[in-house]
Amino acid sequence: MKTVTIFSRTGCHLCESAIEQVESVKSNLNFKLEIKLIDNNPQLEKMYGEQVPVILIDQQPHDYWRVDLNRFTAAIKA
Repeated sequence: MKTVTIFSRTGCHLCESAIEQVESVKSNLNFKLEIKLIDNNPQLEKMYGEQVPVILIDQQPHDYWRVDLNRFTAAIKA
């Protein structure tokens, strides 16, 4: 089973949209979803501060800012 990690921040509308999109296909696909806030974490802020939401699939970068659901679905199925 693949793991999808979304790095997000509180109050980020792009993050909320990305999470909603990923959650909308979760019931049809077989993956574990982790949402991690970068708020108040200097290391994560430095790594992802300007790029959130950051979507990783099995710890590999997949998307930044927006989710392409067709591409995302294909990556999960691969």
